[in-house]
Amino acid sequence: MTPRTFGSSWSPVALYVRAIALAERIPYSLLALAARVFPAAVFWQSGQTKLDAGWQVSDSAIFLFQDEYRLPLIDPAVAAHLAAFAEHFFPVLLVLGLFTRLSALALIGMTAVIEIFVYPDAWPTHGTWAALFLLLIARGPGEWSADHLLGRLFGRTAPGAPGNLTAARPRI
Repeated sequence: MTPRTFGSSWSPVALYVRAIALAERIPYSLLALAARVFPAAVFWQSGQTKLDAGWQVSDSAIFLFQDEYRLPLIDPAVAAHLAAFAEHFFPVLLVLGLFTRLSALALIGMTAVIEIFVYPDAWPTHGTWAALFLLLIARGPGEWSADHLLGRLFGRTAPGAPGNLTAARPRI
């Protein structure tokens, strides 16, 4: 019986190395698109629960902000209207990839408020959202975005293209 070597094309190590090489070929734009669309859908759906017909903030949404959410320093009716607006406006921008970093920053701020003041036990979910938003803030929306198209239209590297600012950063 001969021992299996790591050089064999079917060894566990060789299969692992090939799987990693395959995963590394996934385009960043696909990852960024997923990071934009999936949390945007969650926020959009949450915003929809706050509305009555005709895009009016529901009385039940205001009631939730009064009795359950109890955010400090802000009137519950104002908070309900701001949340309903933000949960519709920023997800649309994210899906389009327009002002992506600003939208991700706004939604990570909302996520922090939700985590700290409303549902502190939901940190695994909120952490997942935050990780996706941080990816978009750090690396941008990718090539499949309005930000990228606008950057090309105006003859600049797309805002948020991976490595876009590395040449301008001082080396430390």
